Amino acid sequence: MAQENLAETAVNKIEKIFGEHPGYRRAHSRGIGYEAEFTANGEGKNWTVAPYLREGTTKAWVRFSHSAPDPFWTDNLSPVKGMAVQFKLPDGQIMNSVGVTSSIFFARTPEVFTEMLDIAKSFKKGRPRLRDLITLFIKYPESRAAVRIIRKMQGPASFATGLYHSIHAFYLVNGTGKHVPVKFQWQPEAGVESLNPAEAASVQKGDFEKEIEKRVAAGETAFRLIAVIGEEGDPVDDPTKDWAEDREKVEIGRLKLIQRSAEPEDLLFDPTELAEGIECTDDPILHFRNPAYAISYKRRNMEKR
Repeated sequence: MAQENLAETAVNKIEKIFGEHPGYRRAHSRGIGYEAEFTANGEGKNWTVAPYLREGTTKAWVRFSHSAPDPFWTDNLSPVKGMAVQFKLPDGQIMNSVGVTSSIFFARTPEVFTEMLDIAKSFKKGRPRLRDLITLFIKYPESRAAVRIIRKMQGPASFATGLYHSIHAFYLVNGTGKHVPVKFQWQPEAGVESLNPAEAASVQKGDFEKEIEKRVAAGETAFRLIAVIGEEGDPVDDPTKDWAEDREKVEIGRLKLIQRSAEPEDLLFDPTELAEGIECTDDPILHFRNPAYAISYKRRNMEKR
């Protein structure tokens, strides 16, 4: 099946399982946006020719989100939170960085992801039923780690205290053409803090948005961009597998939230839209996001008219 057809099938399944919500994204449907500034610290010069990662300050737009396809779920029913960043580069170019608070994904290929959506019917309360987990683990053993993480996960205490992972690996390319595999992290300056079960149970719809608005108004809220450097043998095409904890971590720069901002009309966080000096790996899920995001973007924009 062609990627575009498979992506449309996946989006159709999401709508059937979680309902149609006109004007919203088909995943990470509800969120809040901020204008931001990213300042490189100079370390990027050793790894990539991408100018915005080497020096200077670049304007950006950040969207924090709940992972649920249903925008009416309460915040605690989406333990996985998202942080998407779009860098505004010279000459109208953009560069996207998409992260979530889980370090790995639950499907290795688009075909498996689309098939697994049928099992995801039991995710309607945020976590899958044990019976469906057993079925899933037998059929998709590579997905066990990610689903176990999601099943046990407590969301961050705030959008500002989540550790956001790129999930996918990319290549940083330097001036000699050398390709170095990396995964990105956004580390919160406020520290990583999760909700305990009692706190999570009391969270209501919209609490996360209200909390970060107050936080930004009261003082500086920022994240550090970390490049996790891959080593030989680290999988770059399988988002269901994490890398070892002892991998070298290089701090590239700092992202500071400036002010609350309405979402631009043409905003699309396609993670394959990259700047010179950063390239996609052969991860099939990463490349599948391009047609899937495009279909969701087209539908929600048509619904707004």
